[in-house]
Amino acid sequence: MNTNHAKTWQREHHHAPQSQQTKKVVIVRKNGGITQGEKIIYGFFASVLVAAGLYIVSYSSSLDTLNRDVQGLDTQVQHMKAENQDLSFEVRELSKPERITKIARENGLKIQDAQVKRAVHGIE
Repeated sequence: MNTNHAKTWQREHHHAPQSQQTKKVVIVRKNGGITQGEKIIYGFFASVLVAAGLYIVSYSSSLDTLNRDVQGLDTQVQHMKAENQDLSFEVRELSKPERITKIARENGLKIQDAQVKRAVHGIE
């Protein structure tokens, strides 16, 4: 009877842990939170934002280049104005009546009590 008792004891103790080990596996599916349609919409808006950012950067770059060109042209205009003023002053100096009569006498022209008037150019 001793062996029977041991066998029953062994069956009881071996079966009990097996019944506890056999657990049902329950698969819980969680919603991802973002559906396929939402992913498409988010992707579209992200691409629109990237495209808008690229457009703004491109526009800003071209505007900066244009401003630099305008500043360069403005500098050239200022230099040309200064050069024109210098040349205008030189024209006034060269068209003085005293200078004209002096050059005429040096080249053998005889001036008879005539008044030499200043030559007027379209520059002034």
